[in-house]
Amino acid sequence: MKKTRLEELYNSQIRPNLKKELGLNFMEVPKISKIVLNVGCKSAISDSKVLNDIVDVLGKIAGQAPVKTIAKKSIAGFKLREGMSIGAMVTLRKSKMYEFLDRLINLALPAERDFQGVKRSFDRAGNLNLGIREWIIFPEVDFGVGEKVFGLNITINTTAKTDEAAYELLKGFGMPFRKENKTA
Repeated sequence: MKKTRLEELYNSQIRPNLKKELGLNFMEVPKISKIVLNVGCKSAISDSKVLNDIVDVLGKIAGQAPVKTIAKKSIAGFKLREGMSIGAMVTLRKSKMYEFLDRLINLALPAERDFQGVKRSFDRAGNLNLGIREWIIFPEVDFGVGEKVFGLNITINTTAKTDEAAYELLKGFGMPFRKENKTA
């Protein structure tokens, strides 16, 4: 199986550089383990056609079939019952993960309106969460699909033990992080 461009970059440049910079054992060097794409939609409660559109578009973006997510609890105020479909998600691993990351960094994020960089929103376990306002920034999405444009949550899970190690890993891939102002 042919390796993707980012996978080759990781093995040839990023991994040795991180090993030297962070002073880690070769097996301790952080890597990306999976990328999860998630779309939630409150209008899917009343209209199942909306959820089918979400599944179709998410499948085009990810390159594999998404899974419908269901409500775990009933919430009367939202007219939500346990077991109702309320969104869709897909988990990417291996070569599909690297292909998606390449498209995200080089095509989709620069196409976002008023883009000033990715905010450093790591959880304390070295995972990055991105919120995309409109899924039409991806080249696979047609403008005429569905009546609505939805947002997208992207979680990039890494094996890094700290947020700093995860930041260096993603910076090595070319993730356009926002410039932080140190004056305040």
